[in-house]
Amino acid sequence: MPSTTILSTQWATCEDDVREAQRLRWRVFAHEMGAHLEPPPGTPPEHDADRFDAYCDHLLVRAVEPGDDTGRLVGTYRVLTPEAARRAGGFYTDTEFDLAPLASLRGQALELGRSCVDPEWRSGAVIMALWSVLGRYMVDHGLDTMIGCASVGLDDRGAAAGRLWRRLCRTHLVEQQWRVVPRVALPLEPEVDADTADTLPSDAPPLVKGYLRCGARVLGPPALDVNFNTADLPMMLRTRDVAPRYRQHFFGAPAAS
Repeated sequence: MPSTTILSTQWATCEDDVREAQRLRWRVFAHEMGAHLEPPPGTPPEHDADRFDAYCDHLLVRAVEPGDDTGRLVGTYRVLTPEAARRAGGFYTDTEFDLAPLASLRGQALELGRSCVDPEWRSGAVIMALWSVLGRYMVDHGLDTMIGCASVGLDDRGAAAGRLWRRLCRTHLVEQQWRVVPRVALPLEPEVDADTADTLPSDAPPLVKGYLRCGARVLGPPALDVNFNTADLPMMLRTRDVAPRYRQHFFGAPAAS
């Protein structure tokens, strides 16, 4: 990131803001990752959209250069509150997993989705900017749990997702009472070696590594998402589990305007 560039976070306040986020999502998911997206009728061309967007708050990160009041959109997240999820008929994560074991947590659970960062801005600064605002959002809304899916590409037919799941089973799996099952499970090949190392595979996605560093845990085995060509791992982060070194960054930062 150039030394003169400032990362600015804001919540979408109009349809144009949401459309801009949807265009970034299309570029990353469809053009870069090869997802087969099917937006609802009426969606403009090359916009990633679904029925949940209308119920979500959309968080934006812009790279602002001197003399540019707007800045280039380089990252986005969408956020679904418990109340909005009730109006939407559930969380997006409900479409991929049976979340019945989390029934007692849903009233204070925030869903994160459609995490997306421009490929030129994936050094970590954008994600940290997003998460600091999300932490403040949770405090402001009296929420204590984040849930969502972390995606792993399937260009290797699920080998990387399988390796990651087997590691997380040993190191980051939630207690039995919280474990969920996928509606369409990713077919997993049997482990072919006796490697019992607890370190993450080198090809683990940066987003997954970031979640785990913060204190997130995996809720169960990955689901198969055919349209996105990904294996989706269900993740949960509770505020009480946030790693001490991230607490000030998450919960001490001012709220976005």
